[in-house]
Amino acid sequence: MLGIIAYGIYFGAAHSVAQLAADAARASVAGLSDAERLRLVQGHVQASAGSYVLIDGEKVSVEAAPLPSDTRQFRVVVSYSATDLPIWQMRPFLPLPSETIVRAAVVSRGGY
Repeated sequence: MLGIIAYGIYFGAAHSVAQLAADAARASVAGLSDAERLRLVQGHVQASAGSYVLIDGEKVSVEAAPLPSDTRQFRVVVSYSATDLPIWQMRPFLPLPSETIVRAAVVSRGGY
């Protein structure tokens, strides 16, 4: 039962991080340059990270840049330090995933 609760909390936080990355990537579409896209992503994450379930906005970091392999694609990577989640107290009893949750989203930078 503890495992179900712990992983439910963790998956909820991981889903919030993934949604934050996807929303920030969508926000970057309005940028005309990579620098402007980066500012839009950072602004979105800073303004809204705390409104996602189980996420403390102070523990979120973001990176955004074109994909090295395809410059038509723009990638946003959101990392979250989930150390404040209550599940880590169950570590002696359960094998738990990493305390850092990392999720990415990629959007096209225009064209077809």
